[in-house]
Amino acid sequence: MKALTVRRTTTASAQEVWDVIADGFTYASWVVGASRIRAVEAAWPNVGAKIHHSVGTWPTLLDDETEVLEVETGRRIVLHAKAWPVGRAKVEIVLTPTDEGTQLEMREDADSGPAKAMPKPGRQAAIFPRNRETLLRLALLAERPTQP
Repeated sequence: MKALTVRRTTTASAQEVWDVIADGFTYASWVVGASRIRAVEAAWPNVGAKIHHSVGTWPTLLDDETEVLEVETGRRIVLHAKAWPVGRAKVEIVLTPTDEGTQLEMREDADSGPAKAMPKPGRQAAIFPRNRETLLRLALLAERPTQP
């Protein structure tokens, strides 16, 4: 996937980050634009499993879904995210353990719909800040204390 890569380092372990990703019900907490989770298929985060979510803000919510295209458990996930009327996007998240925690990487680009018609540099300029915030939220959830 040729797209700009957003990077963030977290003190959380790769397993702690993966645990957030693997809990489909947290998706709306860390993915910018997703506003609520309607259902998570039992096979999540395995290939073919979907999260049924809504995008937007009330009262103009649209129901959509995100499907797992590829997965390397604990290391990498590739998603096909719908966000109509904008279109669909392919999203890749990679976790790399470091001595201090985990390096998070995220790449995304439109692969269908009206957003695909926008020139790639413009698309990427719009996607990059959203993904930077998404990785911040993912890191914060993974770093959260588990004890009072």
